[in-house]
Amino acid sequence: MATLSAVLATTHHPFFLKATELTPPEEQMPQAPEWKRKVEAYRETLTAAEPDILVMVGADHFHQFFHDNYPTFLIGKQPTYDATYYNEEREFSIPRYVLDGHEELSGFMLQGLLDRGFDFSVSHELKLDHSIICPIITTRPDGDLPVVPIYTNIFAPPLPSPKRFWDLGRAIREIIDEYPSDKRIAAVGSGHLSLELGGPRQFGETGPDPVFDRQAIEWLSNGDIDSILANVTHESMSGSGNATHGFMDLILMMGIAGPEKAAYVDNLDLFHTMEAYFTWYPSGDPRGRTASR
Repeated sequence: MATLSAVLATTHHPFFLKATELTPPEEQMPQAPEWKRKVEAYRETLTAAEPDILVMVGADHFHQFFHDNYPTFLIGKQPTYDATYYNEEREFSIPRYVLDGHEELSGFMLQGLLDRGFDFSVSHELKLDHSIICPIITTRPDGDLPVVPIYTNIFAPPLPSPKRFWDLGRAIREIIDEYPSDKRIAAVGSGHLSLELGGPRQFGETGPDPVFDRQAIEWLSNGDIDSILANVTHESMSGSGNATHGFMDLILMMGIAGPEKAAYVDNLDLFHTMEAYFTWYPSGDPRGRTASR
């Protein structure tokens, strides 16, 4: 059976590459060196897991899907995936990528999800936006591993419940554990903590709801799904910022890992968002073994 070697949950800030690599040092924001150090340390948590395949969880930012036809859950099943959209290149300086797909695992996962009551859409012509490419840039910038992309609806109401995202994570975990292969699979997903896009709380010194951000980091760090489900609703997320529903993708990632303490946690308060980084090792923490080789 396949080995789930790591689960990573992260925020996705589209300006990371531009702020830390593409801007001359004398023109960078004061937090840029610390941001780069934190991301490089986080990258090592995936490298240590030695994955062969990446299951990537993200959401489409109204690039390919819109209010008239936005799938609740979707999986890609194709040999390659193009990225990035023109506006992301123009505004964020995100480079273009072509990532290999893993059609066999996509097909196996699609059937497993249908069998577990998740009626997924499937795409054979999916283009990836920055919710998946930003984690590639921060955790696997060479883009050298095949991916299985999963999109969730966190933008176009009506939305699934936080509990549904948790349950989907648990289902994905079961399917990875059952995949008849000797491959090492890592799941990497991105979402948000409190976030305001285009609203009055955008561009503050912190995220729009620092209290929520601290609670959310604590809940994810401790694998505390009971507290999340007791406190996080669509209404409460809206109160924390109009784009805070991206937190549900982080719940999904914790669902893949299970209700366990994270092996690695870090965060950075960064001009209108709280960036956060979590890694779980369901098969045991490999970092000591890697260092001793």
